[in-house]
Amino acid sequence: MTTIGFIRHGITDWNVLGKAQGISDIPLNEDGREQAGRMGERLILEQAWDMIISSDLSRAAETAAIIGRKLDLPVHSYERRLREIDCGEIEGTTEEFRVKKWGPHWSDHVTGMERFEAVGRRGMEAMEEIALAFPDKRILLVSHGALIGLTLQQLLPDRFQSTYIDHTSLTILNHADGKWGCTLYNCTKHLDYIGRRL
Repeated sequence: MTTIGFIRHGITDWNVLGKAQGISDIPLNEDGREQAGRMGERLILEQAWDMIISSDLSRAAETAAIIGRKLDLPVHSYERRLREIDCGEIEGTTEEFRVKKWGPHWSDHVTGMERFEAVGRRGMEAMEEIALAFPDKRILLVSHGALIGLTLQQLLPDRFQSTYIDHTSLTILNHADGKWGCTLYNCTKHLDYIGRRL
């Protein structure tokens, strides 16, 4: 059985401001680095992991590096298919700005935004390939909220008709006999130590 630990990156200044990030390469802020450190400390106390694979965007890559230093486990590789959804022309904008510019149905008018189905499909393809390439390993994947949520909806549609993924949350998936299962979803117990200010 292959085990995947899906982790969303730590928080950024754009997250705090409510700006759509997409594939814009926005770094972690100090709170995001602290979140990543807390995740690493949590994982030290739980079962061992064999490898870390990350999205190549810096907020995920830095989260992976911080976790890796805690675990004494270098990042194995960077996978472009684990990138966040491409938000096209809305990247860097807030919901308030979008409503003001395009109205409440702004999503009908913007261009360049990646389709949800395509995001989930590339996430699922990456997961399937990783599971086949590293059978019986325990692998941490550091990625992004929409990518993780949409991938879960593709992999396990009966369980995940909708999703919400918190910063540095842990979701654990198992792959055996060609089937996926989920034993932990969107867990942030490691953040209890620093309160809900993040």
